Amino acid sequence: MDDRIGVKDQVNGSPKWYVGEVNEGLVSRHTPQHEQAERRFTDLPLSSVQNRIQTLAISLAKSILSGNGFSFNVPSRAATNQLYVPELDRIVLKDKSSVRPYANVSTVRKTTITTRILSLIHQLSLKSIHVTKRDLFYTDVKLFQDQTQSDAVLDDVSCILGCTRSSLNVVAAEKGVVVGRLVFSDNGDMIDCTKMGIGGKAIPPNIDRVGDMSSDALFILLVEKDAAYMRLAEDRFYNRFPCIIVTAKGQPDVATRLFLRKMKMELKLPVLALVDSDPYGLKILSVYGCGSKNMSYDSANLTTPDIKWLGIRPSDLDKYKIPEQCRLPMTEQDIKTGKDLLEEDFVKKNPGWVEELNLMVKSKQKAEIQALSTFGFQYLSEVYLPLKLQQQDWL
Repeated sequence: MDDRIGVKDQVNGSPKWYVGEVNEGLVSRHTPQHEQAERRFTDLPLSSVQNRIQTLAISLAKSILSGNGFSFNVPSRAATNQLYVPELDRIVLKDKSSVRPYANVSTVRKTTITTRILSLIHQLSLKSIHVTKRDLFYTDVKLFQDQTQSDAVLDDVSCILGCTRSSLNVVAAEKGVVVGRLVFSDNGDMIDCTKMGIGGKAIPPNIDRVGDMSSDALFILLVEKDAAYMRLAEDRFYNRFPCIIVTAKGQPDVATRLFLRKMKMELKLPVLALVDSDPYGLKILSVYGCGSKNMSYDSANLTTPDIKWLGIRPSDLDKYKIPEQCRLPMTEQDIKTGKDLLEEDFVKKNPGWVEELNLMVKSKQKAEIQALSTFGFQYLSEVYLPLKLQQQDWL
């Protein structure tokens, strides 16, 4: 039997469609279940970002000259202003905003940071260069104090300007890596990911320099942990099962999410996820699939639809006879996180996920991908994944 047959066709789901009416940056979704407004944030060229900042600056100057001071109207990124839309299969930002005035003791500092970051982004748009979030922080350490503060306001600035974060030319440091049956151009250089060694190719932090993707793979294997990725890369798993293997080494970063979405959309390949059998593995999977609440304003550009949960699933612990000494007891926080996930709409829509999560919470056991190493260091690549793929055992 050819263990490569059937993966691509069986995994791909049917596309989801919605009806929308565009009106000044908001889109009304009309479905039998709901009628909500979603803010739209799009990729903008640097010239448009520059123009929007200049228009905003003129508006603020006029307000100051008229004696009204100045303030920013900031779209709220709070959980109460977010909505999971089943038809889109992602979390979106609704239309609530808050005012951030300069002449207020509670908001003056944040308003100052917002103004400073807008100024820095304007400089980037003029020079047409990229910087990292860390670079941005170090331009004014005394004002920002902590990078979490400049990072948060950077997301606010994206919302204020109505564009994606990547449009601002501020990128995160390289974190994700890719290996396997993928060829693409990186800033004009052709990269063959089968010839990048065990470490693979670092995913470029600015996705706009990536192009000309081609592949003979049957699927994309999304791996949560660096250790599992290294095992599969060293065993050259992608030669036995033609695939592309990608990891963000834990919590998904923006560059990896953008790169995964680009691969999915351009290559039309299904995505299978290999994560730990714990609530956080499923949370990581959900961030790739339907977005994070922190960056819900950019979910349309960051999410990869229809990712399948390949493993490690709670039912696998007994199915593959994982020894008790390789299973870990769930903490109270783990159990709470699992129960909270059961209340999420993106989990409820998938009965298989609900069944697995219920089993996890009931058994109060979790396990990492590395638990499979109890049967041998190459059990993951030589037994577990081949069986999963042959049986088309994914949710």
